[in-house]
Amino acid sequence: MHCRFIVAALAAVPDLASAQSPTIEDPRVEDTTAEKAPAWEFSATVLSFYVPGDREYIQPIVEADRDWLHLEARFNYEGVDTGSLWAGVNFDSGSEDGLLVSLTPMVGVAAGDTEGVAPGYRCGASWQRFEFDAEGEWLFDTENAETSFFYSWSELTFAPIDKLRLGVVVERTVLFESDREIQRGMLLGYGNERFDVSGVWFNPDDSDPIFVLSFGAGF
Repeated sequence: MHCRFIVAALAAVPDLASAQSPTIEDPRVEDTTAEKAPAWEFSATVLSFYVPGDREYIQPIVEADRDWLHLEARFNYEGVDTGSLWAGVNFDSGSEDGLLVSLTPMVGVAAGDTEGVAPGYRCGASWQRFEFDAEGEWLFDTENAETSFFYSWSELTFAPIDKLRLGVVVERTVLFESDREIQRGMLLGYGNERFDVSGVWFNPDDSDPIFVLSFGAGF
């Protein structure tokens, strides 16, 4: 909350000041009774996928949050040459011991090479140097119900030092062909609340592992 100071302009005669002096506001301060409107928070992330024997593609994601409202736009997420728009509701909670939990249920619409509607979610939890993040969706293909699918990405990381993250990632996707239904890999990341760069090495025991580079910024 911000403070407001009321400045009284006193009249020339002291005993008439209270009756004749108008009340003016100091323009340098704000009204304590006015609630400050929640500010918009924006973030952008670009993921680059390198899939040996299949394809390489870029996956941009833009997010906007204001208090409880979450908006999101994606490309090459539900399918190559496919865009999607999302809206959701933010819930978050914290405890005295430092545990933070968040959940954002969403609904989205996809158009392009893949068309459909999708309920989805984002969720996360952090405690001390540990952090868990997950996202997923069930895409209902409106052109061919047989190609509907469930997608998910989950990661658990530990920060041995400030700004550095080490962890594991599990992904289920149909965006590219693979001998594995579920991809699992190792993550190395560096960043803070304003920027982040990370790399994921999926299926390191395979002869043709998959690599994902991610660059993100918040403002």
